[in-house]
Amino acid sequence: MRRTLAAFALVLGVLWPGAAHAAAQPAVRVTAHENGPARVVLIGVPGLLWSDLSPGDTPNLWALAGQSANGSLSVRTVGRVTCSYDGWLTVSAGVRSAVGYGCGLPPEPTPEGQGAVIPGYDYLYRVAGQRGTGTLGEAVHAAGGCTLAVGPGAAIALADRSGRVDRYAASPEQLTPGAFDACRVAAIDVDDLVRPYVTGGRLPETDNALTPEQRTRALRLADAKVGAALRAVPQDAVVLLAGLGDHGGTPHLRVAMMRAQDASGRFLGAPSTHREDVSILPDITATMLGVVGVAVPPSVIGVPWKVSASRTGGTEGAKAELVDDDGAGQTIRDMGGIFFTAVAVLQVLFYVVAFLLMRRRRGLGGIRIAAVTLACLPVSTYLVNLLAWEHAGTPMAALVGGIAGITLLLAAAALAGPWRRAPLGPLVFVTGVTAATLAGDLITGTYLQFNSVMGYTAVVGARYSGLGNIPFALFATSVLLVVTSIAHRLAATGHKKAAVGVVAALGGVAMILGGWPGIGSDFGGVIAFVPGIAVTVLLIAGRRVSIVKLGAFCVAGGVIVMTIAYLDYLRPPGSQTHLGRFVGQIFTGEAFEVVNRKLAAMLGTLLNPNLMPIVIAAFAFLVYALLRPDTASAGVLPAAFEHSPTLRAGLIGTLVSGVVGTLVNDSGAAVLSMALALAVPLALSVGVRALGEGAGDYAEAGQEPASSSLVSRSS
Repeated sequence: MRRTLAAFALVLGVLWPGAAHAAAQPAVRVTAHENGPARVVLIGVPGLLWSDLSPGDTPNLWALAGQSANGSLSVRTVGRVTCSYDGWLTVSAGVRSAVGYGCGLPPEPTPEGQGAVIPGYDYLYRVAGQRGTGTLGEAVHAAGGCTLAVGPGAAIALADRSGRVDRYAASPEQLTPGAFDACRVAAIDVDDLVRPYVTGGRLPETDNALTPEQRTRALRLADAKVGAALRAVPQDAVVLLAGLGDHGGTPHLRVAMMRAQDASGRFLGAPSTHREDVSILPDITATMLGVVGVAVPPSVIGVPWKVSASRTGGTEGAKAELVDDDGAGQTIRDMGGIFFTAVAVLQVLFYVVAFLLMRRRRGLGGIRIAAVTLACLPVSTYLVNLLAWEHAGTPMAALVGGIAGITLLLAAAALAGPWRRAPLGPLVFVTGVTAATLAGDLITGTYLQFNSVMGYTAVVGARYSGLGNIPFALFATSVLLVVTSIAHRLAATGHKKAAVGVVAALGGVAMILGGWPGIGSDFGGVIAFVPGIAVTVLLIAGRRVSIVKLGAFCVAGGVIVMTIAYLDYLRPPGSQTHLGRFVGQIFTGEAFEVVNRKLAAMLGTLLNPNLMPIVIAAFAFLVYALLRPDTASAGVLPAAFEHSPTLRAGLIGTLVSGVVGTLVNDSGAAVLSMALALAVPLALSVGVRALGEGAGDYAEAGQEPASSSLVSRSS
C-alpha cells in the first residue's frame, strides 16, 4: 500500500507538488503525553529482531506488540555495529555514542543505598570523549524527578554525571510492589538474548555464533524476563521496548514498540528519520523525557517517537512488513560492494574500448549505444523501487533483474524515440528522466532513494531521508545538463540572455529543493551546487571564470546553506532536521567533532578501489580526447562542444560541483565519480551524433572517418 502511495505521489508531484507532499505524509500525529506527565519505562532487549517474535516462543513480547505501535529501530551509533553498551550509552547521551574500547556488555553497578553507582563512570567523558554521557539522568534530576534502573545497561542510560541512579535492582524479579511509585522514569535491561554472543568483552564477527536452538533458548529467557517486568510495571505507564544493539558483526534493524493510549495497531517512527516506521536510538532519550514532561536538552539530537496514522494490519502484518524492511536493507548492503565494483569495471572498460575504437575510427555507433545505456543505469536503481522486489522469493535476483530491465528500457527509449536524431536528444531524455525522478522523489518523501543501491538504508544508518550524496551528484549533473540543453535552443535562436536566465532560475530551484529542510536537507550539496550553477551561467554568458570568482561562489554556497540551517534551527527542536541540529552543535561546541568525523570519512574514499578508477579513467579520457582529438577520440568531444557550446559550459559546471562536492561531503570521491559516470558518456553520445557518422555510416558512404579538421564543419 505504501509503495502504491509513493508511486501515485511521485506522478502527482510532477503535476502538483503541494498535493503530492500532503499525500505522502502521515495524517495523524499521536504523542504519548497528551494527558500530562506520566510514567515511562524503557525495556531494552539488545539483539532483538522482528523475525524473533512468535506467539509460541515469545508470548510476552508478542502480546506487547499487539498492544503497541510497532516500528524498526536503527541502532547505528559510531561504528559499523552497535554493542549493547554503546546502545545504552546513546540513550544516556541523546547523541550517537561509543565507549571507545571493545564492544560488549555494560559494567555492573555498585549498590549504594537504594540506588547504585557505576564504577569509573567519569572515564566516559574524561577519556572516551563522550561528553553527553549522563544527559538523560541530569535532565530528570534537574526537573525534580528520580530514576529507577534495573540491570547494568539501564543504569548506564539513567545515571547522572556522577554515575549514580536513585533506585536500582539487579533484575525485574527483584522489583518490589510500589517500586515505580517514587520514580516516573525507569529502564530495564534484558540482556539474556545478547549475553551468550559476547565473548572476551566483544561481539562476534558473525551473526551465527549461536545455533538456532541456542538462540531460541536465549529468546525464551529474555521473553520471560520481559514478562516479569511488564507484570511489575504500572498499567498507566508508557512502555517503550527497544532492541538496543546488534548481536553480531552484521547491522540489522531492531524492534521498537511503544505501548501508549491509541497507539496499538499502528506503525511507529520519528520525525528524525522522516519515516513512519523507522526511528533512531537518540529518539528514545527525547521520547522518555517528552512522556514525563521534561524539557529535552538542546544537545539531544533525537526527537520523540511518532505514532503513524498507517495501520499495521495486526501483529502478523506489522512483523511481515518490518522483517521485509530489514531484509531489503540487508540486500542493498550485501549488493552494494558488488554493484559499485561492476559499475567501476563497466566504466573503465567503456573508456578503454571507446579509446581503442576511436583511434581506429570504428564503432562510433556502438559507442553511442553503450554510452547512453551506461548513463541510464543510475536512475534505474531508483525506479526499481517502484517494484516490490523485496517481497520476491529471491530479492537479490529480483533487484538485479529489475535494474537491468529498466536500464535497457530507458536506453531503448532514449535511442529510438523521436528525439534520437538530434545530437542532444538522448542526453535530454536521460538527464530529464534522472532529474525528474529525483526531484519527484524529494517532493514525495524519498521513497525511491530509500533502500536503493545508489541511495541509503536504515540498516547502515548514515541517512534516512532527503537527498543523499550520490543522488546529489546525479541530481546536480542531470539538472545542469538538461538546463544547458534548453539554453542551447535559446542561444541558437539569439536569446542568449534568456538562456542565462533559464540556467540560473532552474538551477536555483533545484539547489533550493536539494537543500531545503525536510525535502532535500543536503548541507554539502548546496555548497557544491552553487558554484556549479554559477560557473555554468558565466560560461554561457561569455564571461571568464577565475579562481577568485570560484572561491567566492563556494563561499556563497556556504552562506546560503548556513542561512537555511539557521532558519531550520529557529524551528521547535522536534521539527528540526540535521541542518538545524548542526547549528545547535556549533553553539554547544560539538560541531568540530562532526566536521572532523566527516573529513576523515571523505579522505578515506580517496583510495576507494570502486570509486577512484571511475574518476581517473574519465578524467584521463577527457584530457586526452581534448588534447589529442585526432588520435584519441576521432574529434567526437570537440564536435559535441562545437555543436553545443552550452553543453561545454554544463560539463564544466558539473565538474566544479563534483570536485567541490567531493571535498565537502563525507562520501567524498563517490560524488565526483558518479557525476562523471553520468556526464562524460552522454557528452560522447552527443559528439558521435553531431559528427553524423557511426561505424556503419563510413562503410556505406565510403567516407573518411571524422577528424578534428571536420569539427569546424560539424555544427
